[in-house]
Amino acid sequence: MHIHALDAYRSRYSFVHRFDARVKLILAACFIVSTALTPDGAWLAYLLLTGLALGVIAASRLGLGFVLRRSLVALPFALAAVTVMFSTHGRALLTMHVFGGDLSITAAGVVRFVSILLKSWLSVQMAVVLTASTPFPDLLRAMRSLRLPKVLVAVIGFAYRYIFVIADEVARMMRARVARSGTLSLDRRSGGSVFWRARVTGGMAGSLFLRSIERSERIYDAMVARGYDGEVRVLRHPALQLGDVLVALVFALVLALIQLLAWVI
Repeated sequence: MHIHALDAYRSRYSFVHRFDARVKLILAACFIVSTALTPDGAWLAYLLLTGLALGVIAASRLGLGFVLRRSLVALPFALAAVTVMFSTHGRALLTMHVFGGDLSITAAGVVRFVSILLKSWLSVQMAVVLTASTPFPDLLRAMRSLRLPKVLVAVIGFAYRYIFVIADEVARMMRARVARSGTLSLDRRSGGSVFWRARVTGGMAGSLFLRSIERSERIYDAMVARGYDGEVRVLRHPALQLGDVLVALVFALVLALIQLLAWVI
């Protein structure tokens, strides 16, 4: 698998792409924290946050469809919060009889659930813009320049880089399985019972786990032998531009005003 098959970065000529990676990282974190702190049911604040996110997407020239498709990854996780519709106290909107008891959907629960969906969706949108407009090595350098622990930065860097290696290993194992099963596909017509396929899949997962551990040990020994100490080093950190700082201050001020509006109104 080529590295670009999973790489999130999209090269564009835009203001967001030219923005300093350190400032982008801080502003994305501020947006996510601000969205998470927005109270439930503050619809005007959510509308303003959505408009702010759409403005950033337009400035990045990534395309609204691209960002929205990527942000859909938050929906399965946000749906786990569906239980708040039943567990939040409030006026009952719908009552169902389940297993001999009453289960009610409350108005406050619906408000909280919709708020959680919006928070997750907006936060993932900003994360998508950050990763798609910033090369991953620049993000790692920005993390270290902001004094994030070098162990954390190293783990993030290795997890990103070697996911491609694991994907290649999985592809080779799948090709080997097809070659040894005498079939041309891996669908339900490939032969064998469900239990047989489950046993083979479990064996492949275990083999992949062992191979990953062995390869990681060899890679780490090789890196230590070449002087690796966990630090992300660069020749120099570029100086912050005045324009980047001013835009960051305006963005942070807008977030602060939205929060003030959300808690006052």
